[in-house]
Amino acid sequence: MSGQEGLIAGGLSAGFLVLAAFFLRFWGRTRERLFLAFSAAFALMAVNQALPVILHIPQEDRGGIYLIRLAAFVLIIVAVVAKNLKRDPEV
Repeated sequence: MSGQEGLIAGGLSAGFLVLAAFFLRFWGRTRERLFLAFSAAFALMAVNQALPVILHIPQEDRGGIYLIRLAAFVLIIVAVVAKNLKRDPEV
């Protein structure tokens, strides 16, 4: 693994963590579960970027790591579907 690849992965991880903190802040204000799900999903994406660099996993052996990314996307899909299925009694 090259130093450039590690630098890019670190930058992406930092960006994902900033997004996770951003959505966590909105969750703190509104207590809306959708924001909490987005925060958790972006934290998982940060782990997905950082783990291969930290564990020195070669490119060809990273198939299992992508399950973390799959979990993040499934979390987002479930949260959006749950938000849209929630009924508002006032309407």
